[in-house]
Amino acid sequence: MATLGVNIDHVATLRQARYRGTPDPARGEPNPSHAVHVAELAGAECVTMHLREDRRHVNDRDVQVCRDLCRVKFNLEMGATDEMVAIAARLKPHMSTLVPEGREEVTTEGGLDVAGQKERMIGVVSTLRDAGVSASAFIDADVKQIRAAADVGFEWCEVHTGPYAEAFMHAGGDPRDPALVAALARV
Repeated sequence: MATLGVNIDHVATLRQARYRGTPDPARGEPNPSHAVHVAELAGAECVTMHLREDRRHVNDRDVQVCRDLCRVKFNLEMGATDEMVAIAARLKPHMSTLVPEGREEVTTEGGLDVAGQKERMIGVVSTLRDAGVSASAFIDADVKQIRAAADVGFEWCEVHTGPYAEAFMHAGGDPRDPALVAALARV
């Protein structure tokens, strides 16, 4: 696993905000492909992009160009839809991380419910593996989800640390606070 991975999604977010209302905002600046080079020069061993179903930030062209330019590992974050799995199978990123998507979310705010959709996840992991893509899941720090991810065959898991961060903020940054210690234990 890479020791430093850089998520470049929000470069596209800035571009989309800057060029909102123009005929082709995806051709504006800043361009996520430039961020690939910056991340690599800074020592990143992995570049991550999230292609959402609604394409609100990153679009298909961004992913294709960045995948082609990337000289380090490339991780495609995506929902577990048939369309996204087909895109990952075609692009062949080193890894594909499955995440939940909520259209109202600005960013992913919780982990994928692997335990609640094990049969579906088994099929997705199998399709990705057959395409030569490592399968990963973004999950909550919950024993049930961790076990389900292992049962399904995910090679990697990214753990949602939001509850820990919230507990840290509410504890005033005191690492001895019981709520913070409990949140950390779940991570």
